[in-house]
Formats: sequence, C-alpha cells, structure tokens
Amino acid sequence: MAPEAAARKEPKKKRRPRVDWAELLRRTFALDVFTCAWCGGKRRVLAYLTAPNAVRAILEHLSLPTRPAQLAAAQGPPQQAWC
Repeated sequence: MAPEAAARKEPKKKRRPRVDWAELLRRTFALDVFTCAWCGGKRRVLAYLTAPNAVRAILEHLSLPTRPAQLAAAQGPPQQAWC
C-alpha cells in the first residue's frame, strides 16, 4: 500500500465489547442468573453442553421433554367489540 493511501485511511471505529448472556438477562428481566434463589449464594458455570446426544440423554434421564414445544399459529390483534 502506498504511504499516501495509508495516511488517508480512516482510523477504525472502536468496537464496544459484547455483552454476555447473563448481563442481558439482568438488564432485561432484572434477573441475576448467578445468584441462587434459595440461599442467595453465587452460582458458577460448570459446563456448556453442545453435543445434541448428550443433551438428549440428560433430558431423558430427568424425565423432561426432548423435543421442543409446538408453536401456535400467529394471531392478529383482538378485535374491538364495536367493530
């Protein structure tokens, strides 16, 4: 790259750091996922499960549904009684 082109190049915008999922839940729902609801102690992440077969096996062991819930069809807004 020519020196003139490098001098004309605008500086990169500073990127804001990404907000993690726990902070988004805290901001949106006032829910601190790292605080225990029973004792008020601090929780920590032990593992992230990404293998579908492992997740399915854990859900089956806990007798929880392994398939997502069926989504209901979208509905329009309620109509006014005088319409």
